[in-house]
Amino acid sequence: MPKKRQFTTFSLSFLDIMSCGFGAVILVFLIIKHDVDTVIEEQNITLKAEVNLLEEEILEGDKNLVKLKNTISILDQTLVETSGLARRINDEIDAINNKVTQLDTPDDDQQILDLKQKIKTLMLEKEKLEDEQAKGNDARDFAGQGNRQYLTGLKLSGARTLILIDTSASMLDNSIVNIIRKKYMPDDQKRASSKWSRAILAVEWLIAKFPVQSQYQIYTFNTDVSATLKGSIHKWHYISDKTSLNTSIKNLRSQIPNGGTNLEKAFQAVNYLNPLPDNILLITDGLPTQSNSTNKKATTITGPQREDLFEKAVNSLPEGIPVNVLLWPMEGDPMAASAFWKLAQYTSGSFMSPSKDWP
Repeated sequence: MPKKRQFTTFSLSFLDIMSCGFGAVILVFLIIKHDVDTVIEEQNITLKAEVNLLEEEILEGDKNLVKLKNTISILDQTLVETSGLARRINDEIDAINNKVTQLDTPDDDQQILDLKQKIKTLMLEKEKLEDEQAKGNDARDFAGQGNRQYLTGLKLSGARTLILIDTSASMLDNSIVNIIRKKYMPDDQKRASSKWSRAILAVEWLIAKFPVQSQYQIYTFNTDVSATLKGSIHKWHYISDKTSLNTSIKNLRSQIPNGGTNLEKAFQAVNYLNPLPDNILLITDGLPTQSNSTNKKATTITGPQREDLFEKAVNSLPEGIPVNVLLWPMEGDPMAASAFWKLAQYTSGSFMSPSKDWP
């Protein structure tokens, strides 16, 4: 009878250990492989999102480029038409001059005079065309240092534009110490303050860029609101009315910055214009310090309180009107830029803080 094979515990343990070892290696391999796939997949998603964002920006840029090309084409066409008209006027002048040289008899004196008068009329028409071609649609002559015209982004093409200019005491200077010091200076020195002078020049520059066929109104505001053209509150004026326009600017130059800033009252005044403006240009230097319900006896105000007054003022502004802000920043009002930038974004307007040498 054959001998039975004996069972040894050593060989069984050895196989168990080997099996567990191989299983552990396979498990580790699977875990590591899965983790690598996850990292790669997450990186791919991030890269795809960035690529999609860049593609959208490229498409938007292409659209804007097409609009600019179309605008340039229209301007080129207008320039060609104007140049052609000027050329035809020159041809007529040359033809008339030739006729004048051919008329030598005394009987033709009246005809010569008529031709000379026609030449004079044509020359005036030519000069007018050349002047319009050079100035475009400028409603009023203005030339700053170096004829600067680099405020891009401002919307000045509205049919009715309201200018709100801050005339509070803070418009005297950028620092609190100098503001307090200048408050006690003579009126002539207050009017000559560089900050206030820049604000007036900014109004003149903006007015000069309005379309000639448009309407305008200029309001000044501190603790109250008034129109620069006396007796014209809540009324619109035509840019083409040079007399009223020059009087408005002259009256603005005679104003003296003083008092606090009530932006709520300024925005409420917008509601009384009929029809409402389709564009607002706000020139200021900081957040408001007063509202219609402010305690007049209070002598100090905190930053958060000024932000609350700003929010209250914005709530009184009619909806749907772009607000373009020109901010002259002042000392001690760090939140002004952020607040006015948000206002411009919310109303689809623009925000800028011009350099010290503008306009």
